Amino acid sequence: MDNSVGQCNSDREKSGVRLRSARTLLEAAWFPAALFLGFLFCFAPALHSPQPHHAQVVVAGPATARKVDTALERSHPGGFEVTAVSTTTQAREAVRGRTAVAGFAAGDDGPVLFVAKANGASLEQAVTSAFTEVTAERLDVRDVAPTVDGDRLGTTPVYFAIAWSVPGYILATTLLRAVTFGRRRRLLSILVVSALFSAVGYGVGAGLGYLPHDPVTLPVAFLLTAAVATFASGLAPFTRQFFPAVGMTLFIVLSIPTSGGPAPAPMLPTFFQYVHTVMPLGNAVDALRSALYFDGAGALKPVLVLCAWFAAGTALLGLDAHLHRRRAARPDTEQGVQEPLVEDPALETPLPTALPVHPHHFGEPEPDLVGTVRDARERPVRHARVTVLGPDGRHLVSTSTNARGEYAVTGLPEGHLGIVVASSGQQPAVQRRLLRSGEVVRADFSLSDRRDAACTSANS
Repeated sequence: MDNSVGQCNSDREKSGVRLRSARTLLEAAWFPAALFLGFLFCFAPALHSPQPHHAQVVVAGPATARKVDTALERSHPGGFEVTAVSTTTQAREAVRGRTAVAGFAAGDDGPVLFVAKANGASLEQAVTSAFTEVTAERLDVRDVAPTVDGDRLGTTPVYFAIAWSVPGYILATTLLRAVTFGRRRRLLSILVVSALFSAVGYGVGAGLGYLPHDPVTLPVAFLLTAAVATFASGLAPFTRQFFPAVGMTLFIVLSIPTSGGPAPAPMLPTFFQYVHTVMPLGNAVDALRSALYFDGAGALKPVLVLCAWFAAGTALLGLDAHLHRRRAARPDTEQGVQEPLVEDPALETPLPTALPVHPHHFGEPEPDLVGTVRDARERPVRHARVTVLGPDGRHLVSTSTNARGEYAVTGLPEGHLGIVVASSGQQPAVQRRLLRSGEVVRADFSLSDRRDAACTSANS
């Protein structure tokens, strides 16, 4: 009988270890798994086969427009939206004004196609190829928005925008660790760093000939970095431990493939074109291209979108401050111990976790708290419940002792910890221990029998 009970307890112990291991694996793998799926379903579908999708083109003359529309629909179904204009000049100005990616006119001296390399060389080539197929005559292709020598593919603004956008998100995560900074100081730091990044980026781009010498780059770059960093900072308190996944999804997984670099927006599938219209990176690229190569045409809308991201981030910061003021004004008796502010959601890992008790092997987690639970006769107490409370009294983790009465826990915060041990038929015991960084705290317990405690109380 004793052997069967011992075997049952051993099996239960092994099952508990397997469950804890599975939970630890899930906690470690969910973030890379989310990014894996994000990259899989964003980068590949958006960029696997770039081609025009509902790209706006204008054609001089209603009759010519009808013929071109029919030919393009036959050769590239759903690829182009054709609009008729009256004159060749209007066709050209539609491209310069960024209301169309190409303008076509039959012309007295042969067909003319107006394109803009500043929209991206791949889009220019795709449009030229499509119109070459539908016209039987030699096509005169004219670039109405040529780029500088250092930007021959029209993609340099994309790479500089990424350099201003992704570090803006990283800035928000690193500022969360500045626990002595209040929200105002963090916002001021974001503005100062955004100004510095925009100035350095513009100096490098213009100095090396990658970007035109036009200081209009500065406000766009500043607004992009500030918008991303501010929104990420405002988002962090609400997404907590999920903040890295949400931030990476917004500012990398969704933003980069829809930025207009690997494939200009008109060559993205329709869904990703919609994503492009709301993401800060894609709008910053549109604003930069408009300002640098199109005399500002079409720049207002993307600038307003960037301003909206910045305003939304500021509003989230204000909402978080308001909620914390309400919590601070609420009596402690209403909700027990007040939950502490999580300054950096990424620092919530590793989570407090119970460890299987065995000799430590290299590469395994080091325990923070270890101990043994025995009864009044110095016998190990199996399956005693060990509960660890944080410095603020909040429950951190619970575990059970093994057959030798041992327990171990890792991932605990520094400070004074409360350890509560309870077992059936035994008097509960409590200890308080100070945990410092790099130390292993031992808390051993000797539990007294409840009947002995009751007799002692009655005799006294």
